[in-house]
Amino acid sequence: MKTFILMLTVLSTALGFASEQIKTVHTPSNTTSDAGIKIIPINHGSLILEYEGQALYIDPVGDAELYKMHPDPTFIFITDIHGDHFSLKTLESLNLEFTGIIAPKAVFDQLPENLQKKTIVMHNGDSLSFRLFNMSIDAIPMYNLREEALNFHPKGRGNGYVISLAGERIYISGDTEDIPEMRTLEDIDTAFICMNLPYTMTVESAASAVLDFKPKTVIPYHYRGKDGLSDVEKFKSLVNKKNNAINVTMLKWYEQ
Repeated sequence: MKTFILMLTVLSTALGFASEQIKTVHTPSNTTSDAGIKIIPINHGSLILEYEGQALYIDPVGDAELYKMHPDPTFIFITDIHGDHFSLKTLESLNLEFTGIIAPKAVFDQLPENLQKKTIVMHNGDSLSFRLFNMSIDAIPMYNLREEALNFHPKGRGNGYVISLAGERIYISGDTEDIPEMRTLEDIDTAFICMNLPYTMTVESAASAVLDFKPKTVIPYHYRGKDGLSDVEKFKSLVNKKNNAINVTMLKWYEQ
């Protein structure tokens, strides 16, 4: 696994990640750590990790109004090229003056030159280490396994991410099935797991993978599929029937 040590001076005043271990407290609408890291669901596959006025945006798409009440992004993470993960219109609506973008090569290739200059390309298996900011990032493969779904997300195009900050490891699955690289993850504190057909995986496959890698907390997200919303309550039941130590937390991703 490659390791890149990056010293981003332009962001030195923008990041303030604490080094203490965090313990998560849950509410129906968001999750906030004792250290002050707030997990904010925006919609479907878009979320924000907010800490002391700084913000990590994950797959920001949709109207700029969705983001106006939050700090400008310090970093943006993009997982794949599909419109529910990557929107050039949304990116151009945000204030990106002091923002770094983390993205796979397929996304980089679709960015205009001004945004490419802000972007660090990560390939599956790459790692980034931000020594000044006590943060590291691992790019995790995301892809389909079922024969009928292979064209949705071919292996190597997109990235899931493990973001390590403030003593916590946060896994963003992106669009994927229950791949071996997910099942063998270790020491995950919070995992965002997709489950929507026909594009990603069933709730049964998602539960099976979670039971293998045993995150402390798992948050279902990206669960609207072709025929509506996946049964996330069934997912919770499947996980907790076999391991009630895993905290399955439901957040509000969709307007009912």
